[in-house]
Amino acid sequence: MAGDKYALPSGLYIGVRHKSLLTGVMALLAGGAMPLAFAPVGWAWLAVIALAAFFALTSQPSRRQALWSAYLFGLGYFGVGISWVFISISQYGNGPVVAVLATAAFVSLLALFPWGVVYLVRRLRPEMDAMTLWLGLPAAWVLSEWMRTWFLTGFPWLFIGYSQTDTTFATIAPVFGVLGVSFLVALLAGGLAWVILGPSLRRAAVVGAVLVATLAGLQLLDREWTQPAADPIDVVLLQGNIAQDKKWDPSYRDITLERYQALTAQHLGADIVIWPEAAIPMWHDQAKEYLAELEALADQAGTSLMIGVPVREAEGRTYNAVVSLSDPSGFYYKRHLVPFGEYVPFRDLLGSALDVLGAPMSDFTPGREAHVLNAAGVPVGALICYEAVFGAEVTELLPEAQLLVNVSNDAWFGSSLGPLQHFQMARMRAIETGRDLLRATNTGITAAINHEGKVLKRAPQFEVATLSAEVTPRTGASPYVRWRDWPVLGLTALGLGLLLLRRIRRHHRLGT
Repeated sequence: MAGDKYALPSGLYIGVRHKSLLTGVMALLAGGAMPLAFAPVGWAWLAVIALAAFFALTSQPSRRQALWSAYLFGLGYFGVGISWVFISISQYGNGPVVAVLATAAFVSLLALFPWGVVYLVRRLRPEMDAMTLWLGLPAAWVLSEWMRTWFLTGFPWLFIGYSQTDTTFATIAPVFGVLGVSFLVALLAGGLAWVILGPSLRRAAVVGAVLVATLAGLQLLDREWTQPAADPIDVVLLQGNIAQDKKWDPSYRDITLERYQALTAQHLGADIVIWPEAAIPMWHDQAKEYLAELEALADQAGTSLMIGVPVREAEGRTYNAVVSLSDPSGFYYKRHLVPFGEYVPFRDLLGSALDVLGAPMSDFTPGREAHVLNAAGVPVGALICYEAVFGAEVTELLPEAQLLVNVSNDAWFGSSLGPLQHFQMARMRAIETGRDLLRATNTGITAAINHEGKVLKRAPQFEVATLSAEVTPRTGASPYVRWRDWPVLGLTALGLGLLLLRRIRRHHRLGT
């Protein structure tokens, strides 16, 4: 009889333990599957399914297990999605050991964002009912994405809205931005989780009706938000394909300069020729004679040049810059720098201690002004590499800029997922702003993108290439350019506020 007394509790304990383990594994797998919704795989539908699995798995009664599942989901999500960080640090930092440790630490930090989503919602409303699934969790998820635009200078990578660049859901981007697309995906995921947790024909019919109504509503937003400002112009994008380990090698400098000069000479006569980020591997003041010769040739042919080149000032400040050799000429200084890639945080305190992560030879200074350049008589908004992933910051160049140019050097990330994800985010900027976007990169992806985010032309990666395209300067401001992220943040606050209100009312009832 004593054996019977303890057999059942022991059996239940083992069952609960196995169930917790299974739930954790499922959460890890769901998170690991999420990046497949993004480029290069592009299974956009998987974003809804994977996020619905996240909502369902974190709706279990045990709050502790829900939080653990949320963290495991985050480990899978970012562990797969930003695996390219390892390549950058391993090859161009201080080797694979440091790369493993740094990447693991970064992924572990980012995994706290999904964990925070569940923690916040479970604090506001422990009961995971329809309102929580349909509104609370989606609102908290979008809030976590917005926080990543500024937390620790910002890392807005893998927002679920980016997965929908090639779907009808992208039509919401010119109005509410990528966060608006994320909110829509999260709402549908919440509805799907609601069905998963309580399967019934009624619930399935409700979710189906919401999906149909959403698709119908999106048709109302499918319109032109901007207008052509001038006739199409001819542009040429250069891709020098300089290996990262040779890019700053003084012995390879002449080869780099001769290559870009030769590629440019082949296309003099185009309206604009665009070089990648830091295409000139020396300071601007050291390359003045070289640039003067190029400018003279370009002027004779009626061509404007936009060239990536680092700039230093007498006061000691240095900038990652784009120079426009046009009439008038001008500089744009990169405003949003990459920590450990373009500067080391707390340099005065840490000195060179963190240079092992791949810090630059000289810390850059951030530019202060959203300065629009002129090229071929067109106001051009320049985005240097990482800046293209910050949608709200890009709008600071608009509506003045009639064309967007993104120069980059993704050679840091090799043949990983990084350059493809970066390219997808640049396409979203074109959709949000209603502007054609030109992307010139060192090793790829070099491409011309129209104002709807469609790829007009694309050069192959890891080849020396030139890409000729015809693009149209555009004028006007999409709703997102005017409103930025404020409407979505308002909806997020409303959703979480309703959960808080219900919690207060419930507490009041129990208190009385």
